Amino acid sequence: MDQMNTKTLAEIYLQQGHLEKAYEIYKTLLEKDPSDLEIKERLKELREKLIHAAPLVDAPIHSKDEKIRLLERWLAHIQERKRG
Repeated sequence: MDQMNTKTLAEIYLQQGHLEKAYEIYKTLLEKDPSDLEIKERLKELREKLIHAAPLVDAPIHSKDEKIRLLERWLAHIQERKRG
């Protein structure tokens, strides 16, 4: 699946409202090309949307990936509040 991660796929997920999936793809793409400013900007935008779009706890969390995503959202939320 990692080979299928593209900006186009991330945009499709974004258009369908799957913000977390789009975010994960952009994160993977940024790891491959840390100099891509477009990806950095999209990640910043998605981080903002994720902070404001979903409650921090909405259902029981079972998988490791779900726990990591929740903790990343909490951290982003805390960092955003510190920035004011």
